[in-house]
Amino acid sequence: MSLRKLKSSIRSWVMALLQPIPLLGLVYLPRFFKELNRYQRLNGGKKVAWSDLYPCLLDWTVNTPFDAHYFYQGGWLGRKLKAVNPKNHVDIASSVLTISVLSAFIDTVFVDYRPLKANLSGLKSIPGDILNLPFENTSQPSLSCLHVIEHIGLGRYGDPLNPNGSIDAALELQRILAVGGNLYLALPIGRERICFNAHRVHNPSTVLGLFPGLQLKDFSFVDDDGQFHPEVSVESARDLEYGCGLYHFQKL
Repeated sequence: MSLRKLKSSIRSWVMALLQPIPLLGLVYLPRFFKELNRYQRLNGGKKVAWSDLYPCLLDWTVNTPFDAHYFYQGGWLGRKLKAVNPKNHVDIASSVLTISVLSAFIDTVFVDYRPLKANLSGLKSIPGDILNLPFENTSQPSLSCLHVIEHIGLGRYGDPLNPNGSIDAALELQRILAVGGNLYLALPIGRERICFNAHRVHNPSTVLGLFPGLQLKDFSFVDDDGQFHPEVSVESARDLEYGCGLYHFQKL
């Protein structure tokens, strides 16, 4: 067996047994081997080499699983941008899967502390620090930052420690947003706390105070059970433990 093939085989088994919950896959190993044996016995079934096995042990589900925060925030942003139809859009460090799709219909500049090394038409990726963004004051009419500012200053991504990271990041987003421009923001909301070094969770109303120069146009959220609540009051999300707040701000 070649070294490359050995590494690939080891990786597939490690992923199966440790992701997303360590060792949970062990519960499903008997079923995996039972179905492997059945498959190889079927008419037309070919014998599978052990080195080529790639066990996917946790996909036997009734419904398609998804991360509610990331699923809904991407869908929310796409629909917002479709309604406004800006000529250009700047995103600060959001999910690259969301940005890969957005850039298909809106020319998008993607800025991240850890530069994205990818090539797609309509997408320009540049390095940048959310606390010192490479844009002039009031220069960006369409701006998004989804599930990002809650991480700033906790060191998770190699950034400097900063207790005021979320506050400073919010002010920097506000600085570069053009007059009349739209900011689309997502972050964890609920019982206010610091979950070091993963993220911060903000009270839904506290978030409004992070953007003193902006007006809230509308608010949506994902609740603790993964249910989406479009365009509701901020007050309606006050009793969450760990939800996702989706804020559409505008600079007047």
